[in-house]
Amino acid sequence: MNKLEQLKTMTSVVADTGDIEAIKRYLPEDATTNPSLVYKAAQLDQYRPLINESAAWAKTQSGDVLENTLDMVSVKLGIEILKIVPGYVSTEVDARLSFDTIATINKARRLISLYEDAGIERNRILIKIASTWEGIQAAKVLEEEGITCNLTLLFNIAQAIACAQSNITLISPFVGRILDWYKKAEGVDSYPGMQDPGVMSVTRIYQYFKTHGYDTIVMGASFRNTDEIECLSGCDKLTISPDLLNSLNEDSGTLTQALNANNQSNETKWEELTESQFRWHLNQDPMATEKLAEGIRNFTKDLISLEQLLSSEYLSEKESN
Repeated sequence: MNKLEQLKTMTSVVADTGDIEAIKRYLPEDATTNPSLVYKAAQLDQYRPLINESAAWAKTQSGDVLENTLDMVSVKLGIEILKIVPGYVSTEVDARLSFDTIATINKARRLISLYEDAGIERNRILIKIASTWEGIQAAKVLEEEGITCNLTLLFNIAQAIACAQSNITLISPFVGRILDWYKKAEGVDSYPGMQDPGVMSVTRIYQYFKTHGYDTIVMGASFRNTDEIECLSGCDKLTISPDLLNSLNEDSGTLTQALNANNQSNETKWEELTESQFRWHLNQDPMATEKLAEGIRNFTKDLISLEQLLSSEYLSEKESN
């Protein structure tokens, strides 16, 4: 077996893309999307019919036409992905709502209702929300309603533990973006395998969850190279870009499982985190503070670019006529 095939025996492999053809090629268990990936997909000709259908539907609805179009594009893309993957698809809430608990809840309910109107059961969908305090509180409410969530832009153990304490279905701790920060901060080009700061972060979270009996799924995300992936083989899930899936697919070497649920953490179980404690722990971690803020800004930037694309090519008067 190649390394991708070996990895699938240890870990649930998830495709980090909105590209339908790539998902068909690598046959992952689940797929994740975000505003950046949806924006890339929207620029491909193969998705024009999907976007035209979304725009036509949005014009028949009450409320903001652009917002309705954006919601339906995300849902229709998710539906296409669900025709291929047997598990979840993650659909992201507007990053501009990252500090608004009520608005995040309402947007998530709206997305789930659109999926359900299309005949998709909510247990196939993960609503993707940034791991801010407000986002975690929104996800806690949604989980109680049977709306499963994926907490993303997660860089810090306090974020992870707050999610686990709130019984969130899945978290996406980032690997590559942590590596990026430390390479720049410490002026180094690379770190040996298991000493990669992103790998170390996810390993710590995974072992803590398993040791203390949390059911929250740990899905490593944001990889820069296949070494990071191999160092986290055995993690519950790993979401991987098409380029790195291809590299693993072409590698015939032997893959040894790195993480094991039986490996115990020596970390004492944390008490229930309050909002002030959460914010203090995040404040004390400059990497997590900076990368969380940067991630929200970048997702927002791509979301605005997507809105501009929809407005100019699908919702303009010229297009309507």
